[in-house]
Formats: sequence, C-alpha cells, structure tokens
Amino acid sequence: MTDVCGILLAGGNGTRLFPLTITSNKHLLPVYDKPMIYYPLSTLMMAGIRDIALVTRTQDIDLYRKLLGDGSALGISITYLAQDKANGIPEGYILGKKFIGTRNIVLILGDNIFLGQGLGKTLEFSTSHSGARIFAFPVTNPGDYGVVTVDTKSGEIIKLEEKPVNSKSNLAIPGLYFTDNNAIEIAESLVKSPRGEFEISDLLNYYLKAGQLEVSMFRRGIGWMDAGSVQSLYAASELVEILQTRQGLRFACPEEIAWRNHWISDSEVWAQAQKYPNTEYGSYLESLLK
Repeated sequence: MTDVCGILLAGGNGTRLFPLTITSNKHLLPVYDKPMIYYPLSTLMMAGIRDIALVTRTQDIDLYRKLLGDGSALGISITYLAQDKANGIPEGYILGKKFIGTRNIVLILGDNIFLGQGLGKTLEFSTSHSGARIFAFPVTNPGDYGVVTVDTKSGEIIKLEEKPVNSKSNLAIPGLYFTDNNAIEIAESLVKSPRGEFEISDLLNYYLKAGQLEVSMFRRGIGWMDAGSVQSLYAASELVEILQTRQGLRFACPEEIAWRNHWISDSEVWAQAQKYPNTEYGSYLESLLK
C-alpha cells in the first residue's frame, strides 16, 4: 500500500450543539456507548492507517491524550496538533504539513460516522490511488452538504458545489477525503470564501480541473451520518444501539480493529479490557478472546 497517513479533524466549538458543547469538545460526546471520536478513528484504522494526526483545540489536547494516549495501546501512533480557530477543512493539510511529509493523506471529519459490512476493504482500495478520491451518498437534504453532480452514463464528475440552494443532484460528499501529497500545496494556495473559511470544495475543484478527481458510491449496506447536530447525534446513537443489540457486535471498537489487523496481541486486548471493569464494553473485549 502507498505510504499514507491520516488527519482527523476534531476541533471547532460545536456551536450547533450548544449548550451540550459549552464545556465539552463535540467529538467527546457519546454516540451510544462510545465517544464520537472513536468512530472516525476506527474508520481510519479500517483503512489500514496507523499514523494519525488528531487536530483539535489546545484546551482539549490533554483530554484526548487521557482517552487515547499516544495510540500505542491500539497499535497505532497519534500525534496531536493544535487548531484554535476553525478556518475550514483544508487548513488540516496546512497544519499537518510537517507531520504528513511526502505521504498521501486520508482526512476525515471527527463528526462523521460510517457503519457497514465491507467498509474496510472499500477504504483500503482507495488509499492506493493518486490524485484525489471522494465518496458520494444520496441524501434528502443536499443543501446541507457539499454536493457532487455525476454523469449517470459515464460516471464522470460534472461539478462540485458547497451547500447549493437548488441542486439537481442529491449526492452529498461525506467528510472523508483521499488525496495525494499535492493537497498541501493546493490548500496553501486557497483564498477564503465569503464565509471566511477555506473551502474543501475549492480544493477538490483543483483536482477536478486537472482530471485527477474520482468519485465512488458507497454500496448499499454502508451507512453514513453527520453527527454535528442534536438530532443527528441522537439518531446516530439510536442506530448504533439497534445494530449492536441485534447483531451482538460492536461498531467503532478500535481495540477490536487493532486486534483483527494483528496490530495488538491477545494479551494487549485483555489489558485493554481490564481498564473497563464491570462494563459491557470491557466484557465485549474479553469475549473476543474466548
């Protein structure tokens, strides 16, 4: 696999979730039985990525260190980068420039939740591409997202729009972006939009104009949710509860992903389980070894 690193954006003030986030980082809020941050972290891990930079506010770095440490208990490495003012998604490439080096990048937003069988293989395939790759997911409210219009016959991208008012396309772009190393230089060349932010749609349009942007549809059975509002946060929790209860499995369990990827041993899984005595989560980790 091409040398790839991950950028996990977990900053911002979470104003859409006030008053829940007045004293807490949004990405530490619970989505059913786990902190929200476990979900995008697990997505990167399922893509085979072991070197990850977590971008968050300075005031929250110690909280994430307490939760995740340096990542070694999960068979990965986590670097913490500070972002105290939200200037848009592309700033993640700029802040992570030294961390990224010459590698390709998978950037994911901390409030994006992906669930479904076969997700890992879909993501691993995408890390091997040059240029940029995005995903598309049909939604009923495309005006709330970045939207991609695709030619139904050729599958080629016609245009990208950021929160269009009257889009003919219902294909939203989830907050998961696979790019080569050129994303850093492109991000550095951007100017802020009227919203006062660097726009990810502008960065992706650079790749589109160069003929280097591909789009893939998530197959049926893979779900995506943006847990950035109160309604979607609780809807995500309900969905995870239903699926886990019905299947007896855990979604976004980073210890299990690391273990199944052979990044950590049986004894290391057991040690992790002992951190959560008398909990269903700890019992689940123990059950993996039986």
